[in-house]
Amino acid sequence: MGLFIRKSIEVLQAEAQASGSKTLKRVLGPISLIALGVGVIIGAGLFSITGTVASEFTGPAITLSFIIAAIGCCFAGLCYAEFASMIPVSGSAYTYSYATMGELIAWIIGWDLVLEYTVAATTVSISWSRYMVVFLESIGISLPHHLTACPWDGGIINIPAILIVIMMSIILMRGTAGSSIFNGFIVFLKIAVILVFVVLGWKFIQADNYIPYIPENTGKLGEFGISGIFRGAAIVFFAFLGFDAVSTAAQETKNPKRDMPIGILVSLLVCTILYILFAHVMTGVANYTEFKGHVGIAPVAVAIENMGTADASGIITPAYPWLNKAIILAILFGYCSVIMVTLMGQSRVFLSMSHDGLLPKFFSRINEKTRTPVHSNLLFMVVVSLLAGFVPAQVAGEMTSIGTLLAFTLVCAGILVVRKTMPDAPRAFKTPFVPAVPILGILTCLCMMCFLPADTWIRLVLWMLIGLDVYASYGIKHSKLEYGIRIRKGDMILNIMGISLSVLSIITGLWHQQTVGWEADKTLLAISFAFAVTHCAYYMYRMWKHSKPVIS
Repeated sequence: MGLFIRKSIEVLQAEAQASGSKTLKRVLGPISLIALGVGVIIGAGLFSITGTVASEFTGPAITLSFIIAAIGCCFAGLCYAEFASMIPVSGSAYTYSYATMGELIAWIIGWDLVLEYTVAATTVSISWSRYMVVFLESIGISLPHHLTACPWDGGIINIPAILIVIMMSIILMRGTAGSSIFNGFIVFLKIAVILVFVVLGWKFIQADNYIPYIPENTGKLGEFGISGIFRGAAIVFFAFLGFDAVSTAAQETKNPKRDMPIGILVSLLVCTILYILFAHVMTGVANYTEFKGHVGIAPVAVAIENMGTADASGIITPAYPWLNKAIILAILFGYCSVIMVTLMGQSRVFLSMSHDGLLPKFFSRINEKTRTPVHSNLLFMVVVSLLAGFVPAQVAGEMTSIGTLLAFTLVCAGILVVRKTMPDAPRAFKTPFVPAVPILGILTCLCMMCFLPADTWIRLVLWMLIGLDVYASYGIKHSKLEYGIRIRKGDMILNIMGISLSVLSIITGLWHQQTVGWEADKTLLAISFAFAVTHCAYYMYRMWKHSKPVIS
């Protein structure tokens, strides 16, 4: 089979049933999984990037963006649920792809998932930092701006964002059971916060703030109007990352075939309802233009300041002074679970890829005392903390969205494949209305990807090129399914894929420059061209080197 060799369902199920001190500990039930999903979903979208999206792309119509994103998530969630009941193994979409579409596709989606979880944790950490600054200011403590913002936001380093990543990584390394208890408490707190915000804020909604409900397009694609709603849906799509994270915990679930679909679908349903209510109140109590700038990454703080009555000079006196501090403090605790679960998700995907030989064995070693992949946790603690300290939140948020959309697209495609290739494989849950649901999921996700900014596409293409480099130089030689074969069948496809991505790097670079104007900064254009030239040369060299057949 070469690069498209598939991992059999029997092997995956044997891995799922393995036990001992060097395996992950099964401690999660359906309630824990729902809490896990809700813990990530609520926070990543509601409390961070919604303000920025409303002020720059959608206006009050952000509620429509959430509905569109939820529809796409529903299609993908039904597909995830079937895979999770059929292949109850850690690794999420990476593992599903390995069983259905082969190793090369699995590598691509696994590498994409690493990006997805990394930038999600980064985005939420930056938002946590902003809420912490707001909370401390409310009690009379001011932190220096240059130590709480990245260079692109007028600072030097975001120290609070770095510290929260380190703290959550340490909790994760201590064990899944303790992490689950902590997450359950935080989820209860976050739902209480949302309900209080919606109930108390509803009477302060000003109908004028909804006019116009869909602001007129500025003349640029994605800036308000109908295209702005779709761009907003694409960006807030990462807010539904939670049910995806649930599937990464399959090997730590007591009864994954039954509980994984429950955890995925129930967490998605609960959070969709809460999202729509929350966004409606947020844009009703404050005009969408008030979320502009770096304050947009902490939209709840802005909305709470507008929950009150205005005096003759227009200054609003908050109706519930105690609520401001209490809700922001609860959000700070709530964010901890979001960061923790995204860090857990990325380490579990890395663990699965390492276990299959596609990454160094070092990352799949399980600590016998804590039963956690400590080395993977340490790696991402360093990487995410550095990104949180030096990268702006909007860039990280958009990268999370495109990574999530690509992963969901491939999962939906995987259901079409598995229904043809493995029709009789046991499933505790079956996606309804196949092929309609998977096809609609693919079309919805691709449509939203098309509305994302061009610079987001550049970063995705560059990340995929780096991933192909790692696979071509290490994974292709160390895969456990075909270990030690110097030239594997399908290598030409890998080279063609590398050249194609190089060409796409040039196209996205030119697209971005055309969008921002040819007089604007050309750094991204230069980087995309540099990647294109070097990688095109590299994969053409590999093609020439392997042009003569070699008998293994």
